[in-house]
Amino acid sequence: MLETLIDRYGEPAFMCAAGLLVGLLFGAAAAHSKFCLRAATVEVSQGQPGPRLAIWLVAFFAALLMVQVAILTGALDTSDVRQLAATGSLSGAIIGGLMFGAGMILARGCVSRLLVLSATGNLRAIVTGLVVTIVAQAALTGVFSPLRETLALLWTVPGGSARNIVTMTGMGVSVLTIIAALAFLGALIFGRVHRMPAFELAAATLVGVAVFAGWAATYTIAQVSFEVIAVQSVTFTGPSTDTLMALVTAPEVIPSFGLGLVPGVFIGALLTALVKGEARIQRFDADSPMERYLVGGVLMGFGSMLAGGCAVGAGMAGGSIMALTAWVAVFCMWMGAMITDRWLALLQQLKQSI
Repeated sequence: MLETLIDRYGEPAFMCAAGLLVGLLFGAAAAHSKFCLRAATVEVSQGQPGPRLAIWLVAFFAALLMVQVAILTGALDTSDVRQLAATGSLSGAIIGGLMFGAGMILARGCVSRLLVLSATGNLRAIVTGLVVTIVAQAALTGVFSPLRETLALLWTVPGGSARNIVTMTGMGVSVLTIIAALAFLGALIFGRVHRMPAFELAAATLVGVAVFAGWAATYTIAQVSFEVIAVQSVTFTGPSTDTLMALVTAPEVIPSFGLGLVPGVFIGALLTALVKGEARIQRFDADSPMERYLVGGVLMGFGSMLAGGCAVGAGMAGGSIMALTAWVAVFCMWMGAMITDRWLALLQQLKQSI
């Protein structure tokens, strides 16, 4: 049935439709749960782990659990995906992760959060998102690409077993699945201890489900297609850049998973905001200086391209398949965010003491 439909409408259209559906789920769930890595890192940085950390942990371990169960049962094979099979950069993951973490503190949101906030009428998020996209394109193929390539080549790791944490440690998928299940249960309990509403925890779980759905949908299409289809999942910097460049420079837009994902997230978040009555225009003001957001956008745009993905693309999608560089990147995002948050707090204290 699926093969017949793909023959009729073509792989690009099917990939775009899959991206749209996954995006709708992610956007609605992220908007309702207020899923945000920056908020989680701020709680930890300030020594007050609570609801935002719970949301991130539930989403992360839901994605990890579902992906590993699919791999264990043979329903999903991620051995050939780019994050595992291609040569990776540990220097890129470290430097880019630190830059991205610092940037999302300055911009008060990672790339996915900015996209969700844009749908609610947050003009700060729209402007910052455009900066992220432009700088990311410059880092990929433009004026910043030589610097990115130089930094990425400082410490590389070959694809295959050297980039797969499960293979490196000899842990085994079954053991990892048990650990992921216990961690997911622990995250849910942690959330309930902090009196998180069940609907918010369910929405956070659906964020993780969306990451799994991205892997599952593209893998299924790749299995029945005669064309070479890249198995991929939710990520935002690359697709946002592709979407913008397609709209600006391409006379004809070629459908793809990313070109369906970005508008899908926007629509899902917008519908959720309208239903909850949270859509409203928000501008830059004295408490939200534009220069801070612009610097944050630059750091996130370059950092995400250097690290191999954003907080969701590297942190959750790459993390869920146990890619070494993804785990290093998300760890450094946490470190960069917490260091920057503490630095800003120290500056505020010094300002008040003068």
